[in-house]
Amino acid sequence: MAADRRNALTSIHVAGRELPVRLRWNRRARRLILRLDPDEDGVVVTLPARAARADAMKLVAENTGWIEKTLARRARRVVFENGVEIPFNDIPHRVRHYPHGRFGVRRVDGEILVAGEAAHLARRVRDWLKAEARTSVSEKAYAMASCLDQHVNRISVRDTHTRWGSCSAAGNLSFCWRLVLVPDWVRDYVVAHEVAHLRHFHHGPAFWRTVDALEVDADGARDWLYHNTERLMRIG
Repeated sequence: MAADRRNALTSIHVAGRELPVRLRWNRRARRLILRLDPDEDGVVVTLPARAARADAMKLVAENTGWIEKTLARRARRVVFENGVEIPFNDIPHRVRHYPHGRFGVRRVDGEILVAGEAAHLARRVRDWLKAEARTSVSEKAYAMASCLDQHVNRISVRDTHTRWGSCSAAGNLSFCWRLVLVPDWVRDYVVAHEVAHLRHFHHGPAFWRTVDALEVDADGARDWLYHNTERLMRIG
């Protein structure tokens, strides 16, 4: 399959603005699938290998009403920049830029202070949040694994958009850095969920008994994530 038949970018006008349309051909796809782009204010169309670009654009044109309404309900994107407010442990914090500072990134009295050039502000905030997330989830994961007499092989923190955490058969745990944005008790549940997979690589009754044994509010945390995940995944 040629490169331009794997991924292409075009656009369409919806409600007076131009929206990007990403076309992705997939040999496993059985039909055209239209969804919102998780990273941009636009849409993605997945096409079967033999489908034409015109088929995708026809599908988009037929669904402009749905696209407009769905984007209008969508949480706004939050870019790391001076003055923006973001949650840290679910507590609002204001990002403040100090161009002549020599301290890197600090959290003081409800503010995240960022030193250095403005061009590096977003990266520095993201790197700092990832480091904070790694420290938090690692401490909790190792403690919970010890309670279950299980071994954690490796812990990584990544920029994921669809999953809060995962556990591999090799005992590697991976977490979304945005867990540093959520309340402590919600983060504890996500860590407990993945640590429990070290013992039970499924979601059967034994798995959920193991999660409960780690003394987390599983039902409350799942409900909180259901109502807040989209908003948080649009940050950064």
